[in-house]
Amino acid sequence: MKVIATNQAPAAIGPYSQAIEANGIVFASGQIPINPATGAFVEGGITEQAHQVLKNVTAVLAAAGTDLSHVVKTTVFLSTINDFNSMNEVYGQYFTEPYPARSAVAVKDLPKGALLEIEVVAVK
Repeated sequence: MKVIATNQAPAAIGPYSQAIEANGIVFASGQIPINPATGAFVEGGITEQAHQVLKNVTAVLAAAGTDLSHVVKTTVFLSTINDFNSMNEVYGQYFTEPYPARSAVAVKDLPKGALLEIEVVAVK
């Protein structure tokens, strides 16, 4: 196993790695909408937060030597399912066909009050 870490995405806020690579597969921890330059949430609603989350995911994957085109599975956690359509519009700007498999669920709460969190699995 290889630990993946970059200062281009927020540091882990607990005892976990930004990502782990094992046998050419990258397992990226969930990203929330923290701007790594400021350490604060981006201003705005679900659209702005979704863009920041996917920028963070992109940075973690780049540190692992891969990119969004190699993502095979995503899991999207939303604080309210009412944000699904807005999240989906942003998500579609970052992923192209063939789209990764995806689950999207609404949860009661997310770390630090985030509106969404996205984790991915990618190949190299």
